[in-house]
Amino acid sequence: MKRILYIGNKLSKKGNTLSTVESLGRKLNEEGFTVKTASSQKNKALRMIDMLRAVLKNRTWADVVLIDTYSTLNFQYAVAVAGLCRFYHIPYIPMLHGGNLPSRLQQSKKQSQKLFGKAKTNVAPSGYLLDAFKKEGYTNLTYIPNTIEVEQYPFLLRKELTPKLLWVRSFSKIYNPMLALQLLEALLEKGYTHAELCMIGPEKDGSLKECKAYAAQRKLPVTFTGGLPKTEWIERAKHFDLFINTTNVDNTPVSVIEAMALGLPVVSTKVGGVPFLIEDGIDGLLVPPKTVTGFATAIQQLLENKVDHQAISLQARKKAEHFDWHTVKEKWKTLLNG
Repeated sequence: MKRILYIGNKLSKKGNTLSTVESLGRKLNEEGFTVKTASSQKNKALRMIDMLRAVLKNRTWADVVLIDTYSTLNFQYAVAVAGLCRFYHIPYIPMLHGGNLPSRLQQSKKQSQKLFGKAKTNVAPSGYLLDAFKKEGYTNLTYIPNTIEVEQYPFLLRKELTPKLLWVRSFSKIYNPMLALQLLEALLEKGYTHAELCMIGPEKDGSLKECKAYAAQRKLPVTFTGGLPKTEWIERAKHFDLFINTTNVDNTPVSVIEAMALGLPVVSTKVGGVPFLIEDGIDGLLVPPKTVTGFATAIQQLLENKVDHQAISLQARKKAEHFDWHTVKEKWKTLLNG
């Protein structure tokens, strides 16, 4: 089996959500690959140094380097690590994350051409990113979807829906958590007096603090749990009936796939890769971004049985099963052993 150096942000023990380098790295190790990972440094400068040090230390050991690649500041980590890999002639594979990567291709053309163009291949977890990279002329692409272990997600088919909303994401402005609170306000104003909201996720950029202040000022029935282990938020999900995804930018969010697996009807903004994941009216509902009215209308349709929520839940579970690790791991084995 191949020896893999996997570079990404390993920050779940520092309060962040579990990242791909942590979850996929573990799964690949269980499949017989030898996997080393970096970095768990919280300080961004130290993290960059640690990532580059890991490449230097393992330059003769690693058969391939996997690089989690995002569209924001973390893009520069990938650029630097890939540059070092090219210098030492180590094959590397960027793992494409972040719904704003198509914009990054435009903003940083020269860096993108070196990073992505000279990679062994680029792994796209969604048809959205696959199409975006093809349009820019990249051909070294491999589609491997994000994955979950379906057996960890007990399916619950809800007979009737109540306005109990669940939101699971890091508190970052690009995910627009404030919209969830504004939606809760709108439902209360419409007469859904038993509406409530649970928001699960760690602080990212000050958004959690803003949301807590907004909720306290308006005395909204909302619970902020901070980041939770997956088993804990899955247990909490049993007590909620609707999952909302309020993001402004997205790829193929694992939290949405998880909600689909659990049987929670999903209402999401129609952005980035989400329309490649959810078929509107079939296995979820899609609404325009940044619109409280769109969300409120969609949720009313579900609550008033104008949309068959059970049919949506059943179709969503079927789709989520396509992301099961037992299926997806064969794609990884083919790629990494090739």
